[in-house]
Amino acid sequence: MKLKLLLLTAVAAVTATAAAQQVTITRQRDLGVTGFYPVLNASADRVLFTDLNADGLSALTLATGDVTRITDAPGAGISPAWDASGNVYFMSQTVGDDRMIYRAGNRYDAATARTTQVLAPQRGAVRPLSSATGDVAIRGTKSYRSTASTATTVYTDQSTLVINDANGERRLSPVESFAGYLWASLSPDGTRIAFVAAETGVYVIDLEGNILSRLGRYEMPSWLDNDHLVVQHATDDGYQFTSSQLMLLAADGSFSRELTAPASMTMQPCAARGQIVYTTIDGHLRLMSIEISK
Repeated sequence: MKLKLLLLTAVAAVTATAAAQQVTITRQRDLGVTGFYPVLNASADRVLFTDLNADGLSALTLATGDVTRITDAPGAGISPAWDASGNVYFMSQTVGDDRMIYRAGNRYDAATARTTQVLAPQRGAVRPLSSATGDVAIRGTKSYRSTASTATTVYTDQSTLVINDANGERRLSPVESFAGYLWASLSPDGTRIAFVAAETGVYVIDLEGNILSRLGRYEMPSWLDNDHLVVQHATDDGYQFTSSQLMLLAADGSFSRELTAPASMTMQPCAARGQIVYTTIDGHLRLMSIEISK
């Protein structure tokens, strides 16, 4: 009986929190371009996008609809990053004379519209990583930082989270996962990490690896603000998607809300400052604006 009462109390507390959250979708519109894997900047007024194979990279200004082509480089759309000044960091890859793939780090200067290679071609993964302060690091066998800052960055390496900050590098594995971790990202205030363990779904941890919440079997979590994430919730039959929708989740696990219907085939959300850019299964980029109040 005591356990039953505790469970009922916990459910009541979550229900009360959820009921107190009022979510209003204030605007939805098609952005008029075809693209995948959108990446919003911190001020939520420009978005990067690429093609289905992540080759090439473009930037769209949301207020005007203007599109800037940044590069045609293969692989450039794999996790590009904005810095605080509006510059873009991306990876490019080439095949060497030895027929091996080499990856380089590049910086697109928004003021001059010029691209500079900042990290020489190397074997293995090359990852542009943004931080909560707007600094960017490019991690590989050799690495690069946009400034001398030691701002915190995080990425996944199989079933490990790799955190770099003022204390150096730490490798954490807070959740058992044989299939690996995906989509690690820092909260806007830089104090928490959201990531996906392939078998069990989305987790939120602190920078020491303590599990703060398990949010469920979703994909591609993106921080809307310090208290909420937008995720993709997709199903498949082993060959293709059968449904895909966007969900809004409280980072502490106390609240969830459907933002799109399962049949909408909406996916790949990127969120910031109340704005969510996402795509459909056929590549129509869209914008949703939401307000959350109590």
